[in-house]
Amino acid sequence: MTTPLALDLAALPTALVGAGPALIKRLTLLDSESAPNLHIYAANPDAPLIAAAGNRLIPRWPEDDEIAALRVLFVAGLPPEQSSALAAMARARRVLVNVEDVLPLCDFHVPAILRRGDLALSISTGGASPTLSRRLRSYLDDLFPPAWAERIARIAAMRQSMREQGAGMGEVMAATDALIDDEGWLPRG
Repeated sequence: MTTPLALDLAALPTALVGAGPALIKRLTLLDSESAPNLHIYAANPDAPLIAAAGNRLIPRWPEDDEIAALRVLFVAGLPPEQSSALAAMARARRVLVNVEDVLPLCDFHVPAILRRGDLALSISTGGASPTLSRRLRSYLDDLFPPAWAERIARIAAMRQSMREQGAGMGEVMAATDALIDDEGWLPRG
């Protein structure tokens, strides 16, 4: 069984290693999740990868000391032997590793994510069925339309204002519940 966690990739040295469409797919996800200091390694980058990676692309495989300097490593689109070697190298240096679609080589799984401003809904099957995670994310997309981004911003502003005025957590929670109920955002719970 896995434990859901959220990593701030902006705060962690992170790299992506791989090839082909799987690498570009993972790069697209990481870019959408704000991994600003992402290093991208690919020995034989093609034109789409060069365009997507820009100046972050390092056109070779990472060296041992580069892996050791990371905290998170993503691997996508490589043959099993190469993926296994990279995962072993990362683990030996206490770097968290995710090899796309190879559960035994993953220290963590990447959930399907629905973002609405600061609201992030993640769906994970612990790697058992990425397709089900994707389908559930699509289902939630209809339940949580883009208006939720503004709703979260309103709650955050209210919370900050109340805290600045000395309100305790109980008061803030009650006011948040009242706003949610008064606006009809969710069924009363």
